[in-house]
Amino acid sequence: MLDHGYNGPAQARKHTHPPGATHDHGGHEHPEGVGHSHAPSVTASNEQRIRLVFLMTAGYAAVQAVGGALSGSLALIADAGHMVSDAAALLLALIAYRVARRPPDLERTYGFHRVRVLAALANGASLLLLVAWIAWEAVQRFRTPSEVMAGPMLIVATIGLVVNLVGAWILARGQRSDGNLRGALLHVVGDLLGSVGAIAAAIGIMVTGWTVLDPLLSVLVAVLVVRSAWGLVSDSLVVLLQAVPRGLDLAAAEAGIHALPGVAEVGHFHAWTLTDDSTVATVHVTPAPGTDPLALPAQVAGYLRREHAIGHATVQVDAPGHIEATAH
Repeated sequence: MLDHGYNGPAQARKHTHPPGATHDHGGHEHPEGVGHSHAPSVTASNEQRIRLVFLMTAGYAAVQAVGGALSGSLALIADAGHMVSDAAALLLALIAYRVARRPPDLERTYGFHRVRVLAALANGASLLLLVAWIAWEAVQRFRTPSEVMAGPMLIVATIGLVVNLVGAWILARGQRSDGNLRGALLHVVGDLLGSVGAIAAAIGIMVTGWTVLDPLLSVLVAVLVVRSAWGLVSDSLVVLLQAVPRGLDLAAAEAGIHALPGVAEVGHFHAWTLTDDSTVATVHVTPAPGTDPLALPAQVAGYLRREHAIGHATVQVDAPGHIEATAH
C-alpha cells in the first residue's frame, strides 16, 4: 500500500513521504522549512484598497454621527453606527492581511490565511448585530416620533452617498475571490444603501412632514443588508467547518475518478476549502490489474484539478480490496 501518511489538516504536521510513496504537488511551492505551501498569496492591491476605504469610512463616520445628532435623524445615526462598525471591520481586515502574510512554519504548515476567513466571519456577524440595533431603534421611533431636521440630514446623507460610491468603486476593482475584500465591499454597499435611505427620508420629510419616514426607511435599508451579511457568514462557516466546497458535486467527482483508466476502486474521498481560492482533497484509490500504482496519484490529481478546480489533492494508493474492507 502506498500511503502518504496525510489525511487532512489535522495531520498537517505529519506530512511525510515514506519510501515508495508518490505525491502530486500540482505546482505548489516549497518554502524554506516546510515541505510545501498550500497557502495562496495575499494580494497587496486588495490590502491597499481596503486601507484607503478605511480612512475614508472612519473620517466620514465622525461627520455623520455629528450630523445625525444635530438633525435628530435615526437614518443618519443608524448609518453612522454602520460606518463605525465598517471602519472597525476594515481595520480588522487590514490586520488579517498582515497576519496572513506570515509564511507557513513547522507548526502551522497551512500558514495563517484562515485569519482572513475569521475576519470575514466577524464582518458579517457585526453587520447582523448592527441590523438588529437599527430595527430596535426604529421601533422606539415608531412608538415615540421625534423631530427631524430634514435640511442638514439631506446634506450629510448626500456627502455620505458620494463617499460610499467612491469606496465601493475602489473595492469592486479588487480581487473579488478574496472573502476578506468581499466582506469589506458588502459593508460599504450597506453604507451606500444607508445613505440612499437617509436621502430618501430627508426628501420625504421635507415634502410631507412625516417624520415616521426616517425610521421606516432605516428598517428597509437594514432588511436589504441582512441578506448580504448572512451570505458572508454562511460562506465563512462553510470554510471553517471544512464542508464540501460550494458547487462541487462530491458524488460526481468520485464517479469520475472511478471511471479513470487504471482505477479499480475509489473511496475515503474528502474535499474542503482551505481559504477563499484554494480547494484541497484527499482520496484513496486501488489500481486495476496491470496498472502501475505509481502513476495513479498524478492521474487522479490532474483529473480533479482539470474537472473540479481542486488545486491540491493527496492521493493514497491502497492494495486491492482494502478500500472496500475499510469502508465501514
